[in-house]
Amino acid sequence: MAKYKIKSKKNRSHIPQRLNLLFFITFLAFTALFVRLGYLQLYQGETLTNMVQRTESTQSTGSVPRGVIYDSQGRILVGNQPELAILYTRDRASRVDALDIVNVAKELASLIDIPVSDLTERDKKDYFIVVNTSEVNNRLTDEQKLLSGSAAYEAQLAAVTSDDLEFSQGELKIIALFKKMNSAYELSTVTVKNKNVTEAEVARVSEQLGSLPGIEIGTDWQRVYPQGDMLKSILGQVSTEQRGLPSERADELLTRGYAMNDRVGISYLEQQYEDALRGSKSIYNIVTDSADDILENEMVFEGAKGDNLVLSIDSAFQAEVDEITENALKNMTNQGLNDRIYVVAMDPNTGDILAISGKRFEYDEATDSYNYDVIVDDALGAINTSYGMGSSVKPAMVAMGYLEGVISTSDNIIVDEPLKFQASQEKSSVFNRDGQLPIDDIEALQKSSNIYMIKLAMRIGGQTDYQEDGRLNIDFETINILRNYFAEFGLGTQTGIDLPNESSGYTPTSDQLVSALDLAYGQFDLYTPLQMAQYVATIANGGTRYAPRIVKEIRGTDVNGELGAVKTTVPSKVMNVINIDPNAMDRIHEGMRQVSHTVDGTARYYFLDYPIEVGSKTGTTEAFYSGPVQHASNEPVTNATYVGYAPSDNPEIAITVIVPYLLEESWGRESTKVAHEVMNAYFLQKESTRETIEQYMQTFVAPAN
Repeated sequence: MAKYKIKSKKNRSHIPQRLNLLFFITFLAFTALFVRLGYLQLYQGETLTNMVQRTESTQSTGSVPRGVIYDSQGRILVGNQPELAILYTRDRASRVDALDIVNVAKELASLIDIPVSDLTERDKKDYFIVVNTSEVNNRLTDEQKLLSGSAAYEAQLAAVTSDDLEFSQGELKIIALFKKMNSAYELSTVTVKNKNVTEAEVARVSEQLGSLPGIEIGTDWQRVYPQGDMLKSILGQVSTEQRGLPSERADELLTRGYAMNDRVGISYLEQQYEDALRGSKSIYNIVTDSADDILENEMVFEGAKGDNLVLSIDSAFQAEVDEITENALKNMTNQGLNDRIYVVAMDPNTGDILAISGKRFEYDEATDSYNYDVIVDDALGAINTSYGMGSSVKPAMVAMGYLEGVISTSDNIIVDEPLKFQASQEKSSVFNRDGQLPIDDIEALQKSSNIYMIKLAMRIGGQTDYQEDGRLNIDFETINILRNYFAEFGLGTQTGIDLPNESSGYTPTSDQLVSALDLAYGQFDLYTPLQMAQYVATIANGGTRYAPRIVKEIRGTDVNGELGAVKTTVPSKVMNVINIDPNAMDRIHEGMRQVSHTVDGTARYYFLDYPIEVGSKTGTTEAFYSGPVQHASNEPVTNATYVGYAPSDNPEIAITVIVPYLLEESWGRESTKVAHEVMNAYFLQKESTRETIEQYMQTFVAPAN
């Protein structure tokens, strides 16, 4: 009995110890939990409450109309047309993915029409992958499934077959809408449709806005051109929302506050004056809670329309110059390979462009020939195409002679005679093929002496003697010396015009000394029509080279939405001043006047009896065809050039006309004819000279050829 009791006491002693340990551990756990809860409530309760109730403010921007572009008389060249638009604002990426956008697009496609013609294969594949992700992934190999980023997506694209892209018309509408909506960045707005939005579409969409998250009805704007295609290539273009920022400038523009899908000027005036034209975007303050729900969307700045540009060009005069140019081109369909004409008119006292015109026949690639029934605008060609200009550069060459001191106002007689050097062809002037004729600088310009210019180049190069079949011993640097002087007049260098992407012309390389002689009378380097206009304007005003200026003023908008007060006057820009003796320049002016108003002058056919004195220089260049017609490449042609200004004693206008690719035997009078008509148009618009020109035109008889 005693033995049993002792054993029973020993067994009961183990169970309470285990329970006590369990109870103790449980007590410690609950104690720690209560301590932690107390700490969170007493010490961090306010912080945690604020986290739950936290909101975040984000700024979003909206587009505003660009500034308007006006001519010098206040006529609109580029304007804005407001249009009803259906817009989409993308929510935060954490709340909206591509499949959500597809669902909105499906709903919207039943309410509006949208063109589908610009959809690409890539657009269709992108859509197919979004709505069939699992199926596409199942087509991937094990190795492809391990890819990530762009490499993985490229594999998905490759897995989509042509059969997958057989969509119905309704599905194509959904794809077109998805493409536009998916281009929106987080909390940014894109235009879904802004052309031909009907009242019925607006009504249908408005009724369903509750089931179309992100969709709203608003307004947008489109660039319009009241003057048609006038100067359109020079006015430039604005990108679409789909294209957004040009890739080559994206980084720069993003740092200046642009969004990737912003519309921006991408060429010429629209690009050059982007900062003025863009305006200030509207700003919205978007408040979201911790779940990314939008609590508030308030406009804090309504934005401001872009500033307006006022050009130096009078659109009425520009229209007349365009008509003259186009009619002249139509009348030259039998003039060899000629397919284009360029005209530039400048104010020589400021550099203002008064008119700039280019017309050319459409090229038919299928037949490798011109379509003479279609004429297209090519004003841009006056800035970025170049040609041999011939004798029209000779006034600059005479100026070089004075600047280098190889002639003077009292010693400027040079014998015009045919020249023949070793291993070169004979060179002569058209008016003197076989004799010796002493002439001065004025007569050299009047009769267009090639030899006078060649001998000036020889003297500049250090050679004063000549022996038939002898060696040409000029310094090898002569050609560079001439080019440097030509550049001071604007030839072979950028003019400084307020447009991007200007051509500098073409300066071929040569190791032949005779090339400097060819350059001296315009038979080697190629220049743009704009360079020729700047050059003759520099001659006209006595030696100041002004940068051509298209924009004169930047102005605001008044309360009525019309052209407002001047904000900035764009000053004339002096590129350089040629330090030439005024008496020497007077002689150059006289030579150019005699080109127009004497019986030996090469511009006499149209200007001999002109009632306003005109300084002129004509040029014909032996050239080789380099236009679009492939089978005619390098065929011999003639370029006809005219440069001039008027009135010769107080110039108001400087003109260049370029007519390239004429028949090889052409006399080149076509350019002078066009210049004559442009002069008439200019002086007819001026009240002080209108009657004089009208009387002159009644008696003027154009030459037979």
